[in-house]
Amino acid sequence: MTHPQPLPQVPQDGDEGYQSLYESAQKIYPRAVSGRFVQWRWVFVWLTQIVFYGLPWLQWGERQAVLFDLGARRFYLFGLVLYPQDFIYLTGLLVISALSLFLFTAVAGRLWCGFACPQTVYTEIFLWIERKIEGDRPARMRLDGSPFSLEKLVKKWFKHLVWIGFSLWTGYTFVGYFTPIGELGLEFFQNRMGSWEIFWVLFYGFATYGNAGWMREQVCKYMCPYARFQSAMFDKDTLIVSYDAARGEPRGTRGRKDDLQAKGLGACIDCDLCVQVCPTGIDIRKGLQYECIGCARCIDICDTVMDKMNYPRGLIKFTTQHALAQGWKSPRILGHLLRPRVLVYAAILGAVILALGVSLALRTPFKVDVIRDRAALARIAAGGRIENVYRLQVMNATEQTQTYRLSAEGLEGLVLASEPLVTVEAAQSRWVPVRLQVPYASATPGAHTIYFHVATEDGAMAVTEKSVFLMPR
Repeated sequence: MTHPQPLPQVPQDGDEGYQSLYESAQKIYPRAVSGRFVQWRWVFVWLTQIVFYGLPWLQWGERQAVLFDLGARRFYLFGLVLYPQDFIYLTGLLVISALSLFLFTAVAGRLWCGFACPQTVYTEIFLWIERKIEGDRPARMRLDGSPFSLEKLVKKWFKHLVWIGFSLWTGYTFVGYFTPIGELGLEFFQNRMGSWEIFWVLFYGFATYGNAGWMREQVCKYMCPYARFQSAMFDKDTLIVSYDAARGEPRGTRGRKDDLQAKGLGACIDCDLCVQVCPTGIDIRKGLQYECIGCARCIDICDTVMDKMNYPRGLIKFTTQHALAQGWKSPRILGHLLRPRVLVYAAILGAVILALGVSLALRTPFKVDVIRDRAALARIAAGGRIENVYRLQVMNATEQTQTYRLSAEGLEGLVLASEPLVTVEAAQSRWVPVRLQVPYASATPGAHTIYFHVATEDGAMAVTEKSVFLMPR
């Protein structure tokens, strides 16, 4: 009789030779910093948030200026009224966004990530709230490491209450793009908000709170795909945040009046402030890393240190790999930015923007869909004429009531046997039954191509739609 062999023991955490395959994330405490790039980032924070929070409250005539009314399947963009049939414009906008990202990345790396990405913007806002309540980096680290106390409880709960309130306001604003924001507010105070509206306010608010309050750099490092494929758009002439190792090494501490040559030191005093201010916690002195979002906080803090040490600025700066290797100055760096890749991106982007603009300018502000009546393919009407019945959907994409004139052509003797004038209210659509007739035996049996013409009453604009007229055998 054989006895079962004991299972091998799995090494546990703490055992000799144990090596974990998972590295737990260390909390990052970015230090506050001031400088020209921080000021530019706050400019973009204010611009993006004024647009996001302000647009739903902007009125255009008697309606909200920007409103995506999914229930009515109409999208209002200031003076434009778009329908699902105008999906091509959304495609054009997405193409423009993608090409812009490619162009900016080829020129100056992750500018979008560092200055205008919603994750960066909201993380910056949440960090500002955190600093105002808990203090700067040393105070936050000291508070987190301290034992439980009333001060810790009050500061932590107050911070999270402010975060949650800001996040819910963000979710409310987001839903305000799809439900008129004034009506949404009344529904909230009267406890009449729909279940889907409540869901999306909470969902978007939770996403803001989780991403900007808790996950922060984890989103940029692990969740955002841009961090992974950005290297495909970089080359050695792309402006990136770079540490000048030739000037900075060997690094080491020293006095403000010490002679660097006598001590054999470079310009870097090894203060680690560039690491402490980094929102993703990297050391830029180790070279280009995919975690770097190009926010340039390390440039601002390093320039501050260089000023205090009476050294020239630029130990960390926006430059290219070619410029660092070959010692190029600014004019030559700028000259190499206009390379073929950048010119191709710029040309394609300009062409797409121009095409989209021309298309919008020449767009006819009404649309027509033709559907045959499938209940009766063809029938004999009074007087022995052959009749086909259609349904026309006329969509008025203007802000005024319009009257349209209907006509048809394509067969000999083809006449419109229904009312030729159709009135459609502003920004509405209307289904209209249309009867077409031809003399009996005026055409061979089968399907014949015809054309519907729908024009404004003054004839200034017209739309032509193709259909078929069926002659019985």
